[in-house]
Amino acid sequence: MATGRTHRPATRSRGIPEATVARLPLYLRALTALSERSVPTVSSEELAAAAGVNSAKLRKDFSYLGSYGTRGVGYDVEYLVYQISRELGLTQDWPVVIVGIGNLGAALANYGGFASRGFRVAALIDADPAMAGKPVAGIAVQHTDELEHIIESNGVSIGVIATPAGAAQQVCERLVAAGVTSILNFAPTVLTVPDGVDVRKVDLSIELQILAFHEQRKAGEEGGPDSGGPAAAARAAAAVADDRQGPDGDMPAVMPA
Repeated sequence: MATGRTHRPATRSRGIPEATVARLPLYLRALTALSERSVPTVSSEELAAAAGVNSAKLRKDFSYLGSYGTRGVGYDVEYLVYQISRELGLTQDWPVVIVGIGNLGAALANYGGFASRGFRVAALIDADPAMAGKPVAGIAVQHTDELEHIIESNGVSIGVIATPAGAAQQVCERLVAAGVTSILNFAPTVLTVPDGVDVRKVDLSIELQILAFHEQRKAGEEGGPDSGGPAAAARAAAAVADDRQGPDGDMPAVMPA
């Protein structure tokens, strides 16, 4: 089976817009659920509803894949699962390293959905010498001194950063220097990377702050001017941000969708 280092997904070379690429995992998740129920075909309207998009946008997205369905029948579920998986590069083996095995890093290591989606956790890495050798999700944690050797020996091109904010940029630079070209960043900071390196950021506190804003706005609309408003939303957002990190900067344990 090919590794991520030698084979890259074909989406950009085929001219698929980034917005469409971002929606492909949503379609794949909905299609996988249909496949598990042995549903043979699905209409654009049904699939769009399951993925949370409108059907016109879905049909436009699928046109970039060269898939137009059959009038009166819909889309073949198994073929679309294969087609989208291929476009996303999920028919390959993508070795991944997770750096920072605190609460969040350990939760990510224990997430069972990686393997079924084409990702293999090749190594868990942490700066704490006391963590070295400890098993997490059946994998022995290795010290950051071994990072470059681990990346080279496993052909890793995707790194996950789950460290405290203060350590994230340095870890990022070491990953990039060792050959990693895609990074999923859970650390609460913005990373600076050179051209050719892709970064996806997952910031839980920002998402919670946005939800807090909407909750306060709804409360204000229901209870009148004394119930909240932007000032209350700001206070709630600040409280969320303060609670997000403990003394060691670890984020709360979560599981990916």
